[in-house]
Amino acid sequence: MRHSYACPLRWSDMDAFGHVNNTVYLRYLEEARIDFLALAARVADPEAFTGGTVVARHEIDYLRQLVHRADPVTVELWVVKLTAASVTFAYEIKDAAGGGGPYVRARTVVAPYNIKEGYPRRLSPAERSFLEGYFDDSHRG
Repeated sequence: MRHSYACPLRWSDMDAFGHVNNTVYLRYLEEARIDFLALAARVADPEAFTGGTVVARHEIDYLRQLVHRADPVTVELWVVKLTAASVTFAYEIKDAAGGGGPYVRARTVVAPYNIKEGYPRRLSPAERSFLEGYFDDSHRG
């Protein structure tokens, strides 16, 4: 299963050439990840990821140019790898209506973190169970 997030495009996302600046895609991924971890995960378990998370790695393939428009893009997020203390998310940013292929494919390695104590921690059994419901390795690359 995949998590889907409707991400609005903002005029400030554009660079001098009229397309979404490469760094802005990281914010789109972050918004989808926050929607997933801070909203969807907490429906399943109110304590899920309340201590925080940290990004350990980003990997982005820019596939097509995205220009400003009124309609949001869809950011799909799914799990491709789980370890005891990290999760690897994959993403595609694409048009809500489909067609034309994705603008971006990306991956992010995230580690649960105890912000109060200042150290990484392991995934709880409830967090792991929630994440396993979003496992999908059907799209590689």
